[in-house]
Formats: sequence, C-alpha cells, structure tokens
Amino acid sequence: MRGAAGTNVRSCRWAIGNVIAHSSATECLLDAGKGCRANSVRAGCSGGYSHAMAQRIMYVQLKTGYDTDRGPSWIAWVRFSKTWKTAYVHGRTLRRWPGMFDANFYDVETGEQFWVSGPKRDQTDGRYSPVLPEVDDDARGRYEEFLRGAPLPGREHG
Repeated sequence: MRGAAGTNVRSCRWAIGNVIAHSSATECLLDAGKGCRANSVRAGCSGGYSHAMAQRIMYVQLKTGYDTDRGPSWIAWVRFSKTWKTAYVHGRTLRRWPGMFDANFYDVETGEQFWVSGPKRDQTDGRYSPVLPEVDDDARGRYEEFLRGAPLPGREHG
C-alpha cells in the first residue's frame, strides 16, 4: 500500500476486521489512543505492523476452589488468539474447553478454571454474588466509558 508522498504504508489490523494504515510502528503507537490496540500498546506493531491477536475488555472470574460465583474477578484487557480458543490475561494462558461446569476456560499450567465473558453494563457479571470485580488500571477508563453507554473497544460495530 502506498501512503502520502509515496511512502510505504502497511496495514495494521486491530480487533477483528478493522484496518488502519501505518507507515511505522511508532505511528501505530500514536493511533493507540484512537482504538488501535496491539497485543500490548507498549509493544507496538509486530510482524509487519499486523496485530495477530484481538484484545478486548472482559470480565474474568476464577472458579476453581470457590463456591458458585464467589471467586475473585477482574475487568481486564484480554488478548485472544486468531481462533479465539486461547486467551491471555494477567500472565496466564487460558484455553477454551467446552463441557466444563460453570467455566469456559482453564489455565494450561495450573488447570484452574475460569469464566471469561464480556462485561455487563448493569454490573451483574457475578450472577449470584454482589461483589464487584476489581478493575485493572489500564482498563478503567474504557470500562467506565462503557458503563456510561459507549461501546466496548473492538465492539463499535456490533
């Protein structure tokens, strides 16, 4: 792709199906405030400025070792593989596994089970628990915008 004044520009894919043209990794970092989220904004673009992983603000709850919906929970940025079968959060690698009772992901190292889903605007993410999740600092601003009615990053079009 050719950009302004004949500069080479590469496509930067973020979330799913959204494409932004960047001429450098630095430009991608500058676009981070406009919704361009790499695996980590600090990491910038990698692999030719192409983001291979979608990143979403998600509700994450530890299920193993706790009664129904009583485990610790977080609102956090979660990275997903292209197939959406692997999630990365808080230094953990979670794998999707159907058929688990009250969980949809497990930690590949510890076997602990987690529930990962989009956050609810009415904050009833923990179905049977009145405890609100801990909101990660890097997700707080966008999550608060979501609570006030804005779409979640990566979900602007549905």
